[in-house]
Amino acid sequence: MTDRTVAQNRKARHDYFILETFECGIVLTGTEIKSVRDGKVNLKEGYALIRNGELWLVGVHISPYEKGSYYNHEPLRDRKLLMRKNEILRLFSKVREKGLTLVPLSVYLKEGRRAKVELALVKGKLLHDKRDSIAERDAKRDMERAVRQRNRDD
Repeated sequence: MTDRTVAQNRKARHDYFILETFECGIVLTGTEIKSVRDGKVNLKEGYALIRNGELWLVGVHISPYEKGSYYNHEPLRDRKLLMRKNEILRLFSKVREKGLTLVPLSVYLKEGRRAKVELALVKGKLLHDKRDSIAERDAKRDMERAVRQRNRDD
């Protein structure tokens, strides 16, 4: 069975330079995993931080499960991420020293069962960097369009 992407943070790829990516497990309650399977996840304002030697996902909104009665979860609660201790320590030193940030790029279901988070170590882009990225993307699109047009004419 293949992995199924539930939510993506497209804005992160626009706002940050992605230096490294990691796969982490996420600790969810019963109603949260049901909402994740329904695709009710918003990563836009999310980030990760290291608190007491543990990795936490903050600001990610998982909507309450519709059929969840009074067992429903808090939509914006902090969620623990599962990662090896040595990886967490390595990330902690990078985040503390270089001023980098941990941002979730996507949430997906691995093999249809377990929810995973693709976490990225990122550095913020300045305004001129964003303009350069946009110009580069537009130039690439124009080149592809010209090649397609040329192939049609032949």
